Amino acid sequence: MTPIERVQDFLALKRFAFVGVSRDAQDFSRSLFREFLAKGYDAVPVHPDASVLEGRPCFAHLADIQPPVDAVLFMTPPAVTGALVKECPAAGITRVWMYRAAGAGSATPETIRFCQDHGISVVPGECPFMFFSGEPWYHRVHGFVRKITGSYPH
Repeated sequence: MTPIERVQDFLALKRFAFVGVSRDAQDFSRSLFREFLAKGYDAVPVHPDASVLEGRPCFAHLADIQPPVDAVLFMTPPAVTGALVKECPAAGITRVWMYRAAGAGSATPETIRFCQDHGISVVPGECPFMFFSGEPWYHRVHGFVRKITGSYPH
């Protein structure tokens, strides 16, 4: 699959785990989480210290999610992603999205390689907002800049 096909494949799913949703309602991760919900996705929050986020039951671990999911979006620091991605094979996760907008993002070469070695389709460092239609101008500009610099997935 090409990088854009992996993005499209992930976004075609309607149910996935969302790891790294902040308990702070003003945090960017909550904005993205709410956007997925508004677009009809069944995003399942995963946070070890919360029981409910945005009115949705929250799970402490990927393996705790019932019914299970087969995809996860990581919006976590690289070290956390590295530890949690190792839970994916046992939890039946076959698709992983490692968030990145600016800065390092969630992915590392090691986590990407782990996914590849375990047959997990991986989107290694993109912001989902760039792929939604009807988003505010700044998300469209982010995608446009990535396109003109040749770094937009194709």
